[in-house]
Formats: sequence, C-alpha cells, structure tokens
Amino acid sequence: MLLYAGKRIALGLVILLIVVLALFSMIHVLPGDPVVVALGPHATPTMRAHFREQMGLDLPLPVQYLRYLLRLARGDLGTDIWSGTPVATLILRVLPNTLILAGASMAWAFILGTLLGAAAALWRGLWPDWLAGIVSVALVGMPSFLVALLLMLVFAVRLNWLPAIGAGDSGNVMSQLRALILPSLAVGLGWVGYTARLVRGAMLAALQENYIRTFRAFGVARWRIVAQALRQAMVAVVPIVAVGLSSLISGAVFAEIIFTRPGIGRLTYDAVSTRNYPVIMGAVLAATTLYVVAMITADLLIAWLDRRVRAAL
Repeated sequence: MLLYAGKRIALGLVILLIVVLALFSMIHVLPGDPVVVALGPHATPTMRAHFREQMGLDLPLPVQYLRYLLRLARGDLGTDIWSGTPVATLILRVLPNTLILAGASMAWAFILGTLLGAAAALWRGLWPDWLAGIVSVALVGMPSFLVALLLMLVFAVRLNWLPAIGAGDSGNVMSQLRALILPSLAVGLGWVGYTARLVRGAMLAALQENYIRTFRAFGVARWRIVAQALRQAMVAVVPIVAVGLSSLISGAVFAEIIFTRPGIGRLTYDAVSTRNYPVIMGAVLAATTLYVVAMITADLLIAWLDRRVRAAL
C-alpha cells in the first residue's frame, strides 16, 4: 500500500507540473500586456520598464518558469497585482467555502442516491423501481448549470423560499445553510442518479447472498436484513462515490460563479475579468490540486476497501 500510495502521489505531482507548464504557457500567449493591465494605459515607459524588471517579466520565459517553480516550492503563489495581497492568502480565505460546497453536494448525492437505490432494489420490478430508474437517468443526463438555473427559477424567483445568490450573512449559521442548499443541490443532483444505480445493483447482489437467505429462514426482522444488505452494498458504492468527489469539486467551482458565492471558482472568474494573471494561475492551480488530491484519496480508498485491488498491487 505504501508503494502504491507513493506511485499515486508521484503521478499527482507530475500532473501538477504539467498543469503549471500549461498555465504558464497560456498566460504568455494570451493577447494583452499584463504590465498595461496592472499600471493602466497612461503609465510611462519608465514605469512599465521598472514594473517588468520588478516582476521578472524581462527575463527569458524558461528562466521565468524556473523561478515560478521555485516560488511554488516555497508556497509562494505570487501577488495580486491590484491589491498587493499574496495570492495564497486570497485562496486560503475562500478555500473553505469551496470545500463546504463540495462536501454538501456529496452529502446530497450520497443520501438521496442511497435512498432512491435502496427503494428500487427492495421493490424490484414494481413502480418504485421504474420511477427510480426514470429519475436516475434524468438526473444523470441533465447538465449541472441547467439544474442550477431551474432551481434558482423555482425556489428563489417563483417561490422565494431560498436566496438566489451569495453565501448568507456572516456569522449567521442558518442564513449560510439556506444559501448553501441551492448550489449544493445543483452540483450534487447529477451524482444522485449514479449513486442510485450503484446502490440498486449492489443491494440486489447482496440480497441474493446465502447468509441473507439464512436470515430469512430464521425469521430475522426485515429491517435487519435490509440494513445488512445495505451495509454490504456500501463497500462497493463508497469508493465510486469517492471518485465522484473530484467531479463535485469541479462542479462546485462553476456553481460559485452562477450563484455568486465566494470560492475558488468566483475568485478565478473575477481574476479573468480583470486579467489578474497571478491570481488566475494560483486559483487554477489550487483547484487542480484539490482535484488531484481527491483522485488520489479515492484510489487509496478503493485499494483499502477492495481486496482484489490490494492483491494486484
């Protein structure tokens, strides 16, 4: 397991290096001069030359890339060209919001998907099974941004039950929870369908096990049998849901833009609008790091829960 974990971490670092190289290259080929953006069109040539020298923009691109990697190794993501605030500080301020949104989205996906899949398995071939199948396919095929707009239109505009934008009042937990419902539902509903189908298949397989037949023969209560089958199904479902965490993180980034929530996604959007290149690179790198960490965690969890994977290591 340690060797496997080392390999996955090494692969994650390689992915991050490739992302850094791609970001660095894209920033320098985009139209527009970052110096003009930072200093404004009325800056004198002397001011622009001094800013280029101060930011290291007068150096060859390979040298700039190596210097950027060295700064990253020290945890230095650069400085916001507008406020002068370190980019790492800006990211740490909004990172908890993105993690909370992704976690709430996973909770919706896991709870609703488990209930829907269990109902479909217990009433196999009956109307609850058919209804669960239709709902699952509909949720899987519906884009997250469309779900977000529909939820906003119904619950925020028509019914006026929940806020459409923002993260709630600072210090007011209930207000923050109400503001979290719509974006987390928009991100998590797509994975409800996946989870429901996985739970249904795993529970049907568990209900056919010999020990379940023995329980029935001895008159064990139905709810105990269902609980045991569901517990066994979770062994197959939890790793797949963990893999979905990486997709939920990327979905959370887009939901922050739609619902105007503070987070890495909103920070990136604002930075792109103002061509704040250090913040763009730092925010995208932070989002990619979250994605890679989630994938590595999912791989390790699968290897830990599944004996067949451990045997192949």
